[in-house]
Amino acid sequence: MTSAKVTEASEEGYERGLGSRQVQMIAIGGAIGVGLFMGAGANIAKAGPSIILMYALAGVVIFFIMRALGELLLYRPVSGSFAEYAREFLGPFFGFVTGWTYWLMWVVTGMAELTAAAIYIHFWFPGIPQWVSALVFLVVLFGVNLISVKIFGEVEFWFSMIKVTAIIGMIVIGLGVLTLGFSDAGDTAAVSNLWSHDGFFPNGIGSSLMTLQGVMFAYLAVELVGVTAGESENPEKTLPKAVNTLPWRIIVFYVGALLVILSVVKWTEFSAGESPFVHAFGKIGIPLAAGIVNFVVLTAALSSCNSGMYSTGRMLRGLAANNEAPKAFARLNARRTPAVGITVSVALMGIGVILNYVVPEKAFAYVTSVATAAGIWTWMMILVSHIRYRRAVDAGRLRASSFPAPGGALFSWVALAFLLGVTVMIAADADARVCLYVAAGWAVALGVGWTVLKKGDPAIADRDEDRFEKVG
Repeated sequence: MTSAKVTEASEEGYERGLGSRQVQMIAIGGAIGVGLFMGAGANIAKAGPSIILMYALAGVVIFFIMRALGELLLYRPVSGSFAEYAREFLGPFFGFVTGWTYWLMWVVTGMAELTAAAIYIHFWFPGIPQWVSALVFLVVLFGVNLISVKIFGEVEFWFSMIKVTAIIGMIVIGLGVLTLGFSDAGDTAAVSNLWSHDGFFPNGIGSSLMTLQGVMFAYLAVELVGVTAGESENPEKTLPKAVNTLPWRIIVFYVGALLVILSVVKWTEFSAGESPFVHAFGKIGIPLAAGIVNFVVLTAALSSCNSGMYSTGRMLRGLAANNEAPKAFARLNARRTPAVGITVSVALMGIGVILNYVVPEKAFAYVTSVATAAGIWTWMMILVSHIRYRRAVDAGRLRASSFPAPGGALFSWVALAFLLGVTVMIAADADARVCLYVAAGWAVALGVGWTVLKKGDPAIADRDEDRFEKVG
């Protein structure tokens, strides 16, 4: 790597400081989070062994979404890509909504993850007040994101490395129990545990499908690689590789890990509010298992919050560049990071820490459901933008991408239908339905904001009209 590459600036003014290994690990880490380490317990209790199929099904759809995003990224690699593509292919209003909604997703996710990280610290240091741990994590990660994108990339690389190593270690140990029969779980561990206790769908197919909303939360952040596009050293090389490695990541980290765990320990022993990995390691009898997994889950929470700070600053800068947010958010500091946008987002995450400290336990679930709804909107905008892009390419109005999605727009239509189905399931779940109420309120707020923007600048609604008409 030459120094010229390291200091090269993108067309947006960002430093292209994310190397190939960092982009790859950010992509890998985005597929492993608290949704897997903690959320899988509740999903297993609802769906039994069939949860493996639900993660696999959702993983296929996520791959369709990422291939659609990959094609758009190689057509035009820009930071904050989702909002930019929505703006180009659907119009400025959709760019405005998508940018602010993705920002909201990461702010509320940051609130939840900081609180979760502070709770995890209680495992070792129960005497430390929760707000103190949350504040320390907030300040440290804020500094990491403010200094430079290279520091962010390096920290995220090692966060992701810990998660990847832990998952692989769990799988290897589980396979050892299954094949060699050692440990306390060796006598009852068997692949037949996947169907021997009331079948593969013990609570019915309907109950299994209802877990898809929770499963989709586990996949939030896989699209983060799109936000890194404007700061990748060689996007034409690193981005396709990051997208194409997604299937094996899903197979290994989700399907593989759950296959092994549910073979080692029967599904009826897992429950909501407990990490299935902690329970399985406890059953196997590995010393310090709870402490090891608690450290990994802490890492996952900090990784998610770190990514959230990174993406919120970029989204706010993209909105400001299009006159859809205060101009102050458009400024880069001397290290080419959007310091003002990051600072405001971090301040709001700090308010969330205080709120999560005083509200009931369900607040965490409510916040994550809001994040899921915002994530589903983002994925839908990626898919619809891709469909419009392919239509423009087929008509000869735009150049073809060097990384075309297989099946053209067909799989984008399939993924879009799937996401609409998940939205219906969210509406049918009394606990998750709260996020739709929040979404309705958020939609009203955005509608008012857009109306105010248009009154202040009548040209804002049609400033991209020429480009939009070319797309058709």
